[in-house]
Formats: sequence, C-alpha cells, structure tokens
Amino acid sequence: MTRPPRSGPEVDPGFPALKARIIARTGHHYYADKDDLLFDRLRKRFRVLGLTDSTAYAAWLDDRLAGGPEWAALEAEITIGETFFFRYAEQFAALRTTILPTLIAARSTERTLRVWSAGCSTGAEPYSIAILLHELLGPALPDWRLSILGTDISTAALETARAGIYGRWALRTLPPGERLRYFVPGPPVAGSGRDGTYALRPEFRRMVRFERRNLMDLIDVRAVQPLADFDLILCRNVLIYFEAEVVLGIVRGLGRRLTPEGWLLIGHAEPNPAISALLEPVNLPGTVAYRPWGARAPIAPAPSWRPEPVVAAAATFRPADPLPPAMATGASSRSEATSSDARESLAESSSDPLPDPRPEPGSHSSEPAAVLAQIRVLADSGDTAEAWRALRRAIPASPADPVLHYYDGLLAHSLGREVEAERAWRGALYLDRDFVMAHYQLGLLMLGLGRSAEAVRALDNAIRLAQALAPDARVAEGDGIGPYELARSAALARAAAKGKVP
Repeated sequence: MTRPPRSGPEVDPGFPALKARIIARTGHHYYADKDDLLFDRLRKRFRVLGLTDSTAYAAWLDDRLAGGPEWAALEAEITIGETFFFRYAEQFAALRTTILPTLIAARSTERTLRVWSAGCSTGAEPYSIAILLHELLGPALPDWRLSILGTDISTAALETARAGIYGRWALRTLPPGERLRYFVPGPPVAGSGRDGTYALRPEFRRMVRFERRNLMDLIDVRAVQPLADFDLILCRNVLIYFEAEVVLGIVRGLGRRLTPEGWLLIGHAEPNPAISALLEPVNLPGTVAYRPWGARAPIAPAPSWRPEPVVAAAATFRPADPLPPAMATGASSRSEATSSDARESLAESSSDPLPDPRPEPGSHSSEPAAVLAQIRVLADSGDTAEAWRALRRAIPASPADPVLHYYDGLLAHSLGREVEAERAWRGALYLDRDFVMAHYQLGLLMLGLGRSAEAVRALDNAIRLAQALAPDARVAEGDGIGPYELARSAALARAAAKGKVP
C-alpha cells in the first residue's frame, strides 16, 4: 500500500497565494524565503480548525465573522517569541546604570516617566523594567507617576502577562535570592504538565498595564496611535520579521512617540545603519541605544566597577558519577565565538518563528541546534515537561554534545528535578570543562541546595572563565549575557555562598 505524500508547501496549490497575502497583511517579510517554516505554523491552525489545505484556510480568513479572530490567531502563531526576565543582560546593565538614571534626572522636576514595551510577549520585559524602577527610585517611588505599557498582538500572551505567573524557565537567569525578592513561589499548574510557578509580587505587577496592538499600526495612518509620548521604548527582537523598508517605517513611528530626551532600545542583533538617519545612536557598554537627534540631557556616566579577580584557585572539575563512554567521544573545548555563532538562533534571535516541535510520525532531526530550537518552542509556551521529555529523547542521538546536556539541566531544574539537573550539568562539564554557563548554573543549584563549598568551586570556575573572555564577547549559551555581567552575577552568588561555608 502506497503511503500518501506528506502535506507541505510544495504540494499545496493554494499556498503561494496565501503566503503572499499573509506577508502583505502582516509585513512579515521574514517568511519570504522560508516556506517550510511558514507552512509548519499554518499546519497548526489547519489542525485547530479541522481544515485540510491553504485554499480552505484562505476561505476561512475571508469569512465575515470568523476571519477577524483567525487573523489575530494567525499573527500570534507566526510571531512566537521567547521571553524571560532581564533578557540580554548587557542591555539591562545599560538601563540600570545609564538610561534610566539619565531619564530620572531629566524628569526629576515633573516626576513622571512613561515606558512602552512594544512586542512584550508574556510580559517579562515590562515587568523587568518595573523591578528596575522600583529599585532605582527606592523610597521616592510613591512621589513619581509611572506609566509602563506592554503591547503585543497575541491575546493569549497578554493574558499570561496580566496574570503575572511564570514557571522556572522564564526565571532561569535569576539567582535564587532575586527570585525570592521579586516572586512568591506557587504550586504547579494542575493538569497542565507545567512546572511549579512563581507569582510576581503585586508591587511590581500593578506598575504595568497591557494592551493588544500591532506594530504595523505605526505605519498605517488609519490606525489608532498611542496617545502618550514615551521616555523609553523597547522594541527588541521584533524587527527581524520585517523587510528593511517596513523596519524603517516602524522605527520612524517609534521615534515620533519618543519625548525629545527619550530613548529607544531595539534587539542587539537588529541594528540597521539607516536607523542612524532617523535617530542618534549612542554607544553604551555592550549595546547601542537611540535618541532623537539634538537631545541635550546629559547622559549619566556608566560605573567603572568590575568584579574582583578570584583569588582562590578553582578546583579541578570532577564529575559526580561515571558517565557513559559515548559521552566522552569527540568531546572538545568550545570557544565562545564558534558556539555563539553556531547557535545564534538560540542565544540571540529567540523571537524567531520556529517549526512545530511535535514532528510528523517517523521524522526526526539529527541537528542538535534544530532540536533545541523546536524544544524551546515548547518550553517558551510553558510546557516544560514535554520539552524536557523531548530533549531526553534527543540526547541519545548526539550524546557527546555538551549543549544538549546543558539544556537538559535547565529544563530538569525548571521542573524541580534537582538531581537530574545536577547530573546533566556535570555531564556537560565532563564533555567541556570550559562551559561557563554550566559552571554558573551548577553553582546556583548548589547554592540553592545548601551545598555551599561546591557552589563556591563552581562559581569560581565561572568567574575565572568569564574573565578570560574578550570584554565584548558573548558567553556561549548565555542568552546574550556578556562576560562582565556573568562574572558580576557569579561573584555576587559566590559571596552569598562564602557566607554559608562553615
């Protein structure tokens, strides 16, 4: 019996017209040369609606009653973004040390500040800004009128944002002490397969409001525009979807919404030289920000502090348990540059649309980076249990890849499975002793478990290896974090661990 051919863009006669229509309406030129990727997203909508092909789906979009809601669902589906707190540490360092202090000084008379997080997904970015402002203003906070707006096209993402409840995956870069300062631990989500939750404390949650908006409205004169001018706009890892002309139109629209002394931050992988004709670039440590040309408010100087060098010699790494011989086969030290370049879609452009992580029967991917990209779709949508199971199935195909073991540890830890997380991170280090983030995460885990001496040793290694990197490097698998920020975070955690060593 002949098996029927698998559906796909090459055998779906209605797909080319539907693709052109989607790009024209959404501006997502990103999909112009990514037919398989777009069709993977469309297939999910076909299954939800019980449809068979692009022609039937196009007719559904044309329906007078069903078309509007389905366009909204489709736009959310093809713009899947990863979100976690304090994503891209060096931009948040610039916000903490330069941008927000400059704005606070400039607005000290009016004591008003307006912030817009455009494309906020499930809210981690605007809430991170709320936490920063809460800390920077301190006792003066009640004297300020703060407006922090988060917008996105996905109604489901905005519902999560308004609830302010997150799994460990969204908090994975935060040390235990910061988690307790910002969140209240909560129970697992019953029946969802999700890990234990963390509820953002109400003093931060009430600082942010959310609305559904489409960035394409900025270049549509018929659309309703935001009424307020903003002192800070963040539009990070969204512009990658659009062609250059649309990007400039969106940036032009964002620039019109800035106050004369305002700031714009875009994704660190998204700068376009043509933007400099619209807004003035400001080079800050590890990132570039933009201001309206002619802004005269003095910029707060960035501090020159650096983490103190580790004095104690780092202990030689020893895995806790024997590992399968296959894991050691082909193991080699990874340089930061090659790892970062090879996995840029994971460490930097994690707002990219990704294929359906549940493959067709009988199919599989042998490329670890592609497997990780698929698994992160599940984790980012909150289904970390399924993501972890999928990763555990993928490891036997590439047992010597330390990055697979590193993400195995992240997902296991997000599920509260500390024993498996420790073993996974030690496995990653067995394969690559210079894996900075594995040392760092292992140190945080040991600190949380009260094993302070082991925490100090792991964090010593993380600091030593981070200090050996070039100042402008990115730490491999660090989600955009630079060596200075990683060393700083590890040094703070090490200080806490040292205080607990008997």
